[in-house]
Order: sequence, then C-alpha cells, then structure tokens
Amino acid sequence: MRKKRIEEEKIILGIDPGTTILGYGLIKISGKNPELMILGSIELKKYTDHYIKLKTIFDRVTQLIDEYHPDELSIEAPFYGKNVQSMLKLGRAQGVAITAALQRSIPIFEYAPRKIKLAITGRGSASKEQVALTLQKILKIKDLPQNLDATDGLAAALCHYYQTSGGIVKDSAPYKSWKDFISQNTKRIKQN
Repeated sequence: MRKKRIEEEKIILGIDPGTTILGYGLIKISGKNPELMILGSIELKKYTDHYIKLKTIFDRVTQLIDEYHPDELSIEAPFYGKNVQSMLKLGRAQGVAITAALQRSIPIFEYAPRKIKLAITGRGSASKEQVALTLQKILKIKDLPQNLDATDGLAAALCHYYQTSGGIVKDSAPYKSWKDFISQNTKRIKQN
C-alpha cells in the first residue's frame, strides 16, 4: 500500500531495463524541484539462467517500490537492434519491471532512449557519459556511480518529470512535415 503524500509531492522511479545490468533512479518532486533520492543498478551477470535474472528483476523492483512508494514508473523502451535474441531478452526484462509496478497499481510511462537523452541533454544522440554529467549538474550528485546504467535509469525518471511538468520542450521537431507546420500555424501563413 502506498503512503499518502502532500499533493504537490511526487516520487518517480526510473528504470533502464537490461538482462546484464538494470539501472534505476528515484527522484522526489517537491513543488517544481526534482531531487535525487537514490540511484543504483541490479547486477545480473552472475546468473546464467535467464529466468532467474527475470525473477531477480521482479523481486528487486518490487522491493524498491515497497521501500520508496513511487507514484509513477518511467521506463526506457527497448530500441531496435540487429540481434533479435538480445531484443527479446531486453523486452522480457522491461516486461517484468512493468509487471512489478502493475502489481502495486503504479502508472507506467515509456520513453524511447532518444527522447530521454533529448530531455536531459538537449541532444537525442548524447552519450551515456554526457547524460550522466548533465544529471550530476541538475541534481547536484556528488559522485557518479561507476555503472552508468544507474544514471540512465535516473534519466528516465527526470525525463518523465520534464514531459509531464511542461518544463522542457517535448519534441525537438514538433512538426513532421511542412504540411503539418501549416496545419498547426494557419494564422502565421500569409495568404496571397
């Protein structure tokens, strides 16, 4: 059961899913100020059985939810890669983390990796290091973790805050074509 908090206060759990390392970060929003609660990673390399990895993800994400009582889960969407087997395993890891949140009735929000990087750094092609350094400045993180999957999880949480608070431009290209631009800006178009 989640604790009731002041309406202005919200906790967001961000997850960067993986079957080797799963990164996570929690932020607390008080008013308009996000602050770091915790960030870390779940090391899964030591497990050889894929199903044991999935159970470990489920158990640890459930533990994080029960300990910190997040109001929302923000998770990075799997991206298309050349290795289909890796993609399937990543999708399973994401699904297990989502199931842990669903089990506790937590709303889930999914963001593409490029969208997360854009929200944090202003560049959709930013490196893990650039994301980590930007987060360090924004959230005043004293020491970055050795494993940057943790900061990727934290980035998912902060991205969700930015997307829902209206504090950051939601898309780098709000218009998909000239036709789209014209249809959304009829008053700006000069008629002959």
